[in-house]
Amino acid sequence: MTEYIILIQGDEERWSSMTEAERAEIDAAHGAFWEKAGDAIRASGELQGSRTAVTVRRGDGGEPVAVDGPFTEAKEVVGGFYLIDVPDRETAVELASGLAEARHDHSGVQVQPLVDHSDKSS
Repeated sequence: MTEYIILIQGDEERWSSMTEAERAEIDAAHGAFWEKAGDAIRASGELQGSRTAVTVRRGDGGEPVAVDGPFTEAKEVVGGFYLIDVPDRETAVELASGLAEARHDHSGVQVQPLVDHSDKSS
């Protein structure tokens, strides 16, 4: 089995202006995702808006400094995620394709495998 992160990305302004019907469609697709993925889901979450984010980066003198907001300026931001453990990439992509955000013109879904460090000696 391999762990994959599914990052749900989209336009925050568009998300905030969705109709009840659009929200219901997205919620229904997430419910179907949960039913189909079942025990393969290791973690999931919806993120608060990017204005609540803090970015920690190297500051003057090399010490970390916290700065309000995301580091990059982008129209699309990560709004949520799933961490799944499935047999292969095709299964991960198939599950991600069922999310409504994969069909909307203001969002997308990124699927990426995690690096497995479990076989490395300490």
